[in-house]
Amino acid sequence: MTQSFSVLGLSAELTRVVAEQGYSEPTPVQAQAIPLILEGRDVLAGAQTGTGKTAGFTLPLLQRLATMPARAGSAAAQPRQRVRALILTPTRELAAQVEESVRTYGKYMALKSTLIYGGVNINPQIDALRRGVDILVATPGRLLDHLQQKTVELSNIEILVLDEADRMLDMGFIRDIRRILALLPAKRQNLLFSATFSDEIRKLADGLLDHPAMIEVARRNAESELVAQRVHPVDSWCKRDLLVHLVSSGDWRQVLVFTRMKSGANRLSEYLCKAGIEATAIHGNKSQPARTRALAGFKAGTVRVLVATDIAARGLDIEELPHVVNFELPNVPEDYVHRIGRTGRAGSSGEALSLVSAEERPLLAAIEKLLTR
Repeated sequence: MTQSFSVLGLSAELTRVVAEQGYSEPTPVQAQAIPLILEGRDVLAGAQTGTGKTAGFTLPLLQRLATMPARAGSAAAQPRQRVRALILTPTRELAAQVEESVRTYGKYMALKSTLIYGGVNINPQIDALRRGVDILVATPGRLLDHLQQKTVELSNIEILVLDEADRMLDMGFIRDIRRILALLPAKRQNLLFSATFSDEIRKLADGLLDHPAMIEVARRNAESELVAQRVHPVDSWCKRDLLVHLVSSGDWRQVLVFTRMKSGANRLSEYLCKAGIEATAIHGNKSQPARTRALAGFKAGTVRVLVATDIAARGLDIEELPHVVNFELPNVPEDYVHRIGRTGRAGSSGEALSLVSAEERPLLAAIEKLLTR
């Protein structure tokens, strides 16, 4: 059953901006999450990237802040430092995309947002916080830096969002998250989004959420139905030449390629450039400005091939990405699902291609077992 955004209880300002963005019908996660969040309920949502989950929490969060009177501030907080909503994300790229969504959807509202993450100068972030912020989008490590320097005050948080909570746990942020939670007011609305529900996630949810509404829109580790998955058996020493052939002969214009190692990502992007294919690499050792530039070039079409490690497997929001190539299979089968989830999004079809050498057969068998296909 299809329905429009207007029947979900969103204000005219929000339905207007949603229409301007070209969306007419909510995705399943949006249809379920938006009314619950507007009611003030805590929510535990199982949703992978590409399901529209960011708008699913951003839209109702903006509406609640716009319509609720701000909580009386603590004596310690300067009036302008009273952050009302905190969105925590695991990676810088995801944080940047979420904050961009907040700004896009909030364009007709008098709410201010800012973005804080590591790898860049802290001083402009401190200036932005001083000027006053309603919605703060942050990665855990850099938020703790600000808390240590007393440049941010969290005692007035009304809504907390943990986005891609499973990824945060995978990346070892659980202690940081617990330290941050200890500084928040006890009475607040909590929203937890996770692609998978491990025992650790359930334990975190039990301690964090108050009688939550449960939403699950994707099967556990479900791979997109819209993604055609193919395997090319190939000797490891032939992989680079096969990739060049596939991109050139198919005239592929936008390809996301995954490698296991940062060094491998750099070497492969250099090889592709020498073969006349515009390519760049994105991984944890790149500075944040370099990562931002690489992603912008890829989205704009000046870079045809983006070579990435698994740090980019989630949180890269590229609309209508047609091709994902696993140059090397991941060691963890679940990471395959997250990698191929970059394509076949928002109703568009896509293709996921894996170049599999003889040594990688056991990894392929583990993936097939997970997917039961």
